[in-house]
Amino acid sequence: MRRGPAPAGPGRPAPERPAPRPDHRPSWAGSLLAQIALGLVCAAYTTGAALGWGSPRLALFMGDFGLSAAAFTAAVSCFLYARAERGGTRPAWLLFAGSSFMAGAGNAVWGWYEVVLGRQVPESSVADLFFLLFAPPAIVGLLVLAKKPVTRAGWVCLGLDAWLIAGSLLTLSWSLALAHTTHFQGESVAQAALSLAYPLLDIVLVSMVLALHFRRSQANRSAVNTAIAALALTVLCDALFTSPLLRAHYVSGQLLDAGWFAGSLLLAYAPWGVRRPSGSDAVSGPGLPSRPVAGSLAALTPYLAAAVCTLGILYNVVEGRRIDRVVVLTGCAVVLALVVRQGIMLIDNIALTHELAQKENYFRSLVQGSSDVIMIAAPSGVLRYVSPAAAGVYGRDAEELIGSELAAHIHPEDLGAVVHEVRRFLAASPAEEPTTRIEYRFRSGRAGTSRPEAGGEAESGGEWLNVESTVNRHQGGLILNSRDVTERVRLQAQLQHNAEHDPLTDLPNRALFTHRVGQALGGRRSSDPGTAVLFIDLDGFKAVNDRLGHQAGDDLLVQVARRLQEAVRAGDTAARLGGDEFAALILGDGLRDRAARETQVREIAERLRLTLSRPYRLDGGTEVRVAASIGVAFAEPGTGVGALLRNADLAMYRAKAGGKDRVELYAPQMQAEVVRRTELAARLRTALHDGEFALLHQPVVDLATGRISAVSAQARWRSAQGILFTPAEYLRATDDGERTAELGRWLLAEAVEQAAERAGSGHRTPVAVRVPARRLLDRSVPPGSVEALLARHGLPSGSLVIELADTGHDTPLDELEQRLVSLRRLGVRIALDGFGSGHVAVHALRRLPVDILKLDRDLVEGVVESARLRKITSGVLRLAGELGLQTVAEGVDVPEQALALRAMGCGHAQGMAFSGPLDEYRLRRTLVRGDYPLPGAVSVPAGTGPETVRKPSPDPLT
Repeated sequence: MRRGPAPAGPGRPAPERPAPRPDHRPSWAGSLLAQIALGLVCAAYTTGAALGWGSPRLALFMGDFGLSAAAFTAAVSCFLYARAERGGTRPAWLLFAGSSFMAGAGNAVWGWYEVVLGRQVPESSVADLFFLLFAPPAIVGLLVLAKKPVTRAGWVCLGLDAWLIAGSLLTLSWSLALAHTTHFQGESVAQAALSLAYPLLDIVLVSMVLALHFRRSQANRSAVNTAIAALALTVLCDALFTSPLLRAHYVSGQLLDAGWFAGSLLLAYAPWGVRRPSGSDAVSGPGLPSRPVAGSLAALTPYLAAAVCTLGILYNVVEGRRIDRVVVLTGCAVVLALVVRQGIMLIDNIALTHELAQKENYFRSLVQGSSDVIMIAAPSGVLRYVSPAAAGVYGRDAEELIGSELAAHIHPEDLGAVVHEVRRFLAASPAEEPTTRIEYRFRSGRAGTSRPEAGGEAESGGEWLNVESTVNRHQGGLILNSRDVTERVRLQAQLQHNAEHDPLTDLPNRALFTHRVGQALGGRRSSDPGTAVLFIDLDGFKAVNDRLGHQAGDDLLVQVARRLQEAVRAGDTAARLGGDEFAALILGDGLRDRAARETQVREIAERLRLTLSRPYRLDGGTEVRVAASIGVAFAEPGTGVGALLRNADLAMYRAKAGGKDRVELYAPQMQAEVVRRTELAARLRTALHDGEFALLHQPVVDLATGRISAVSAQARWRSAQGILFTPAEYLRATDDGERTAELGRWLLAEAVEQAAERAGSGHRTPVAVRVPARRLLDRSVPPGSVEALLARHGLPSGSLVIELADTGHDTPLDELEQRLVSLRRLGVRIALDGFGSGHVAVHALRRLPVDILKLDRDLVEGVVESARLRKITSGVLRLAGELGLQTVAEGVDVPEQALALRAMGCGHAQGMAFSGPLDEYRLRRTLVRGDYPLPGAVSVPAGTGPETVRKPSPDPLT
């Protein structure tokens, strides 16, 4: 052998393994250029070899160092690819790199002798060692890339197949050439062994090439085919070189070197070639047959090997030669291997047949025992197989369904959607969408009542069942794995009904009502101005709940819902929005006369009001009455769902505010009132943050001496027009509890700070601040905060009076008592404000630690004119005296009231009879004077309020 063969390289790793980096994968254009360049280089080398390179020395150089350079190029290419490769094929490419390096080193040594030293290569040299070391790494690399058997029998058959190929080739080659090689005269044993080593290694390589060709992976076939071509070309050149006739006349640089050169360059190119387009792989998708010809040749490999072996023996017989002992032994070994392989395959086939029968029985049991119905439909739609479960699921025997068309059993309303989905599924790629799922109604063989809630309906042919089928492809047709989901559909429908209906009355709830209003405002009714929404609130329902209990209230709501449902027209919607609030959607009937439509809807609303206001007889025989306040809003062009519902709600609240048990139509000014209240709330927030509130103080006068005993702090907001508004007026309009609490905190802090400043100036007059009881209970003014406030400003003990307001029947007096006791420990005095107005209970006076009793202005306003009121006021003052409490009368605006109260025993008073609320400057001037003339001493009361107040009123920070 003159030159070592170049190893073939298989393709890149399978798709599931990490692919090489993108920069190592050329594009189609780049691959085409590389192939053209490779072809040109090989053609140029072949042309030069055919022409003798022009000179004997250049021929020797290209025949030695040219082959060495090609082999080293393959070694470097495989090594670089192995560094970039991270899959399981990396060791194979490293082995190929080492094998090519050995071939390049052997050719370099050969060139050293012929080109550099200028003498003939010795019969046994280092080059032969390199050439011999070339084959083992290549063989191991091919074994790494070959498709591995999964059973021990497979490994044994793989070994026998390799021997069959190798033995047949050995028999044929021995008969043709190797026998003559061993009889060369004058050759030593070592030389003869070396001469035989090269062809034997070639035989092993040929065997590995064939094994790899029939057992290789499907990954990157182009690279594998390129490597096989390179190896086949190399082995062919080796076979030609082994021929004694060619070997005797071989000289470096001849045409034979072009084959070795092209094999090395093909190996260098193989790992970097472009992968096959994904579309070609998709043609033979998962589960589809691939490469049937290759599979047939793989099965015929042992027999073809035996045939080649037989041809070798027949050649010797025909030529009249004596049959060589090697041929006989090799042929017997091949026949024995074939017999053993057939025996192993027979045993393995028997085992596989048994296993297949077991699996078939297993899957038949699964199919026949499954609760799902498995059906196989031909491409024409005819059912070819139906599992026995059809009798239990469909109520029809499988034999009855087999041979019929699947479409004949599907509900006509669902057939179009099913056909569309099946066509779309069959047109999709199996790799991207292996299965699909379809729901439809299937005709059952059981006659029975329909299930409207599940979408089923009974016909003469039987009941329709809701079926869900998982669909798979099968030989152009379909496999349907179907199950009855009628109960699930019925449950889903029930859940949907429960989600959209009130559980107590079964009327549509707010969500469904809103959806239907949206439908009425859109579609073909969008231009109908007669659509109206009615909001209904029951007047007196809370009293029924409180008096008779929630069970009676639920019974009442059910009867109200029944009356409402019966009163609305067909096509209209009655709904329960929550609690005792109901609604009705009245669809328009196309009337363009707005006045006539309003009259018609008002009549409907009045009829509903009268219907709902009739007496109700509850369980137990109790008869109750409730009234209905109804707000009506009409759909205007451009009105959205939310706006229409809001308008009806505003109209309903206007009906309740107007006296209840009435119908009110929405008017734009209702929305304007809401906007005004919103703007007031926004202005209040701005006023608080910008410091637009002012603190005024109204003197509290001792009716016995006329001296100022305390001052009452009051907050005022100055509008842009300069008018002072009391918090009662402003907060009543905004109804903003958060702003109320914030204003109360500001009032307390400001009053304490100013009182401390006055005390530092010598005016140690106590200041009274009005605080609602619920703010104390909500810990808006915790004792620790009050103590910190007093300590921070240095207000003397006893200089703060908290006027406790809003102590109703629902006030938790135990907790309030604890809070007040803790405040009194700080030196804070407690005044019970508004006593006698009906809001302050007597039990609060009995339980709470109170120092001062403040009479409400309702006991003061008519005390001069009404003898009855004088007796009531006198009794309250006598009660306070017996309890040892100080008394303060609020709203004393005329001198006659002051005289009457002093005569009854009232100790203190505040009001316009003495002074209105004063700012800090006028208050200090008044405190310097120290007292007011009492009524009777002068004809005109001393000290009038300097500020213009719209109406004297209490300062309830509620």
